Amino acid sequence: MREIVLDTETTGLSPQDGHRLVELGCIELFNHMATGKFFHTYLDPERDMPDGAQKIHGLSAEFLSGKPKFADKADEFLEFIGEDPLVIHNANFDMGFINAELARIGRPALPMARAIDTLDIARRRFPGAQNNLDALCRRFNVDNSGRTKHGALLDSELLAEVYLELMGGRQPGLVLQAEIDAARANGTEPVRSQARPRPEPLPPRLTAAEREAHEAFVGDLRGETLWAASKP
Repeated sequence: MREIVLDTETTGLSPQDGHRLVELGCIELFNHMATGKFFHTYLDPERDMPDGAQKIHGLSAEFLSGKPKFADKADEFLEFIGEDPLVIHNANFDMGFINAELARIGRPALPMARAIDTLDIARRRFPGAQNNLDALCRRFNVDNSGRTKHGALLDSELLAEVYLELMGGRQPGLVLQAEIDAARANGTEPVRSQARPRPEPLPPRLTAAEREAHEAFVGDLRGETLWAASKP
């Protein structure tokens, strides 16, 4: 099963207030495991960068000036995500911004039904607890020491690890099954080890002296035993 973990950075909190995307990061999962394939781009928002937003992600208007506009990257982005489920932390936020950008260039919206919201999953599993990405990384011992500021690609990588834990962690056979499915997807059949019978049975570990000692011990037992009664 292919899934896409997705994160965005923006100029603010609401596209209805004129805020825009400034970064898109996606990584590909196959059976919940990262494949190494990713999509990442910075975007020119065609507007100023509020100080509050810059403090969160560190992206200045000067840095983003001259970067591709969303319209320039839309086809590449849509091709990468395909028709597969989108794993997003607080999906309403990111999907709202993506669909606002798609509407701006006359493209159809992505249906919310495609989104797997890890924030909702975390809230159901840990009601009343902190469930932002940093808190979940701490809960699951995911190393987020490199996350000094928000970044769409880094946050997608962290979210992929958190998502795996939310779905039950590294269950026995999960990695092996992913490798088998990946091999089949490439048109090959995984090599399976075959247990071969021994040409000759292994010799008994008991020596003749040990067997005789055991028989003598049984014979000395007082009273009739189950195994003694069964002998002719």
